[in-house]
Amino acid sequence: MKVVIIGGTAAGPKTAARLRRLMQNAEITIVEQGDMISFGACGMPFYLGRLIPQFDSLYSTSYGVARDSQFFQSRKDVRVMTGCRAVTINRDQKRVQIVNQINQEYSELEYDYLVLTTGAEAVIPPIKGIDLPGVFKLHKPQDVQRIQEYLNAGGVKSVAIIGAGVIGMEVADALAARRMKVTVCEAGQQVLPKLVDADMARLIERQMKQRKIELYLNCRAEAFNAGSDGKVTSISTGSGELDAEAVVVAAGVRPRVELARAAGLTIADSGAIKVDAYLQTSDPCIFAAGDCASQVNQISGREVYIPLASTANKQGRVVANNIAGLKTEFSAVTGTTVLQSFDLNIGRTGLGEQEAIMQGYEVISAIVAGHDAPHYYPLHATVTIKLIADRNSGKLLGTQVCGAGEAIKRLDVLGTAMKFGACLKDIANLDMGYAPPFAEAMDIAIHAANTLENKRAGLAHGLSPLAVEQMKKEIPLCFLDIREADEIQAKPLQEQNVLVIPAAELRRRYNEIPEDMPVIVFCGLGIRSYDATCFLHSVGLDNAAYLEGGLSGW
Repeated sequence: MKVVIIGGTAAGPKTAARLRRLMQNAEITIVEQGDMISFGACGMPFYLGRLIPQFDSLYSTSYGVARDSQFFQSRKDVRVMTGCRAVTINRDQKRVQIVNQINQEYSELEYDYLVLTTGAEAVIPPIKGIDLPGVFKLHKPQDVQRIQEYLNAGGVKSVAIIGAGVIGMEVADALAARRMKVTVCEAGQQVLPKLVDADMARLIERQMKQRKIELYLNCRAEAFNAGSDGKVTSISTGSGELDAEAVVVAAGVRPRVELARAAGLTIADSGAIKVDAYLQTSDPCIFAAGDCASQVNQISGREVYIPLASTANKQGRVVANNIAGLKTEFSAVTGTTVLQSFDLNIGRTGLGEQEAIMQGYEVISAIVAGHDAPHYYPLHATVTIKLIADRNSGKLLGTQVCGAGEAIKRLDVLGTAMKFGACLKDIANLDMGYAPPFAEAMDIAIHAANTLENKRAGLAHGLSPLAVEQMKKEIPLCFLDIREADEIQAKPLQEQNVLVIPAAELRRRYNEIPEDMPVIVFCGLGIRSYDATCFLHSVGLDNAAYLEGGLSGW
């Protein structure tokens, strides 16, 4: 059997490695237009930030051997043709025409099965001056090498990032760690616009400002300007001119499907190659996997495009299984995406709040802040969780996390529960591990589920920070601060109409609270203010609501 794989970054090498274990006699060939294969592209921002000191570690095994053509030939009996680009697919004759990009010689490869793992390409916006020296994209191994060389050789002190998506945020963090002046320009209204909701984005934006990152939202780059030496020196934007001695454009990616489209394969509405549950394309002898292949969102049931290395590797295994006759389906995705930026662990799985509303759900959500370990344990840190659920059934639809604490553990737990259709009451009864180094006795994920279930049942009267912001624009509010005196002194609440009544005094002083305006109850994390709101409702102050996430989210 002859199997040809087009693309050698993630899904392609995984397909080859798995297929070799299943079929020792198969003739397997990988065609890769670049000069590297099986490269850890997700590690590039960390190499840029010098957290990973050696570039070659990004394409080496855990035992220090380079994953190059010789590695795949000698250890896996897989032929790898680097520097070669697939030009056309002849589906009738089952042949792929390729061209050697060095000597421009053409040749053909026969296949019984063809696997397209052509990946994605960086989106390059049509900005004047985008080809200037000092303006870079970050997509291929060569890109990060060029950026590193430019920064090291040129004495660059100020860098601008165009785009505040995942890559843009990781690059901004990496360069800030090098003590450079970092400016981030984002055309949208918030950072990570495709990942988190606006109320969670606020937490990240606040952290960026604390780290002295210049963040410009609703800011579209119009031109890159050169100095006398021909190199980029500034950016013209709708917000004015911004200095930048180097620029990294991180405007997203799109699936690379030209080869598939020219071969007459069906392209999905998402723009990726349409595949079925077995990752077969519209041609049963051609599979597609990785960043070029379509996916289905488990919650919405709709086609989505969420390019992730984790998905690509799982799909590569499924393709190999199916070629070998082990009929295997690739499950619908929930889109679990995580990153670490500016000392925050950030992630999301499932639907965002507006997405869920657009899918026709009657949505209820809650934001909960707490600790990843007991306060007395020296390594505890804060985690904020947003849960999104169906109001009628309590079924979990989405989760977002952010915090210096171990947020990703909670995201994985909640994402797994959601994968199996869990409702809030199911999550509240999860048997999660407890010991002071790892969690509180009531884990924050369980606390979040209990909070939203209470809210769904009408037992918790909380408002998100964005909801309070909107109310503040429309009507007068009373901000009831129930924190201790030392907390208030350390971080006073900068709002109008602030009434300070410590929690210990609330039961005897609640008559001081005005009844003619909404009352927003504040504390540090929202836990004490929830208790206080329950009491205030019991004495007839139905106009009281607590701020979800407390001051940490405000």
